[in-house]
Amino acid sequence: MTDVAASPGNSNVASATPDTMSWDSRARRMMMIYLPLSCFVLILLFPFYWMAITSFKPNAELLNYKEHNPFWITSPTLAHIKHLLFNTAYPTWLKTTMFVAIGSTFLSLFASTLAAYAIERLRFRGSPYVGLGIYLAYLVPPSILFIPLATVIVQFGLFDSPMALILVYPTFLVPFCTWLLIGYFKSIPYELEECALVDGATRLQILRRITLPLAVPGLISAGIFSFTLSWNEFIYALAFIQSGANKTVPVAILTELVTGDVYQWGALMAGSLLGSLPVALFYSLFVDYYVSSLTGAVKE
Repeated sequence: MTDVAASPGNSNVASATPDTMSWDSRARRMMMIYLPLSCFVLILLFPFYWMAITSFKPNAELLNYKEHNPFWITSPTLAHIKHLLFNTAYPTWLKTTMFVAIGSTFLSLFASTLAAYAIERLRFRGSPYVGLGIYLAYLVPPSILFIPLATVIVQFGLFDSPMALILVYPTFLVPFCTWLLIGYFKSIPYELEECALVDGATRLQILRRITLPLAVPGLISAGIFSFTLSWNEFIYALAFIQSGANKTVPVAILTELVTGDVYQWGALMAGSLLGSLPVALFYSLFVDYYVSSLTGAVKE
């Protein structure tokens, strides 16, 4: 038996088997993991690549695909970005969008935190149905709500004002943020609050000193969600803002950079690219908190 096991032929077969298995596992990983992941990354990043190359292409390359490669830049130029920053009100649009996004985000987080804590911790009669009703309000499409909201905005004298957007955006931000924070507050042990109640702490003190510090990942996740939706919102900004100086970036680049049937593609793509950078930066800074919130973890 020992001689057979030690024979050269059997040793070659034994040494060849692990190599085959190793090759099969590498091929399997390549087909099942790396290839789909590469396709996903390509599809995900291609719009940003297209915006970038269009922003730096001269008009001669943009309008003549027969002589120029549509996927590459031969003679890069900054003319479109200069036109966007110095010949249009894009800096003002960017400031207005930032002001609206930050204001509506803080207002939504404040209201959502109080609502989620009351529904999850105070346990009043019918609290589960209240939470479900708040979430169902998020499912109402904005195309139905902007007409009655426009009437309210006009009656309060806020039409064509960024403050109108700050007060309107929470109508679709608060429901989802409340639902998200309810789920996150459930992951925080209730025994911590019971100990604080025994020591004589009030509900507001518990919320400020115990619950909110533990719920930072959930708050950041809700803040990212609110900031992103506020930054990219289109229907309300189009309906409630009329003057060019008060428009937000998504509306302004479409209404101000398109004259008749002429599309300023270079400036449009440059505005879209610059407008997406704050959201991408915001995500990159807080991505760890965002993932931990979605998984329901509590970070200390």
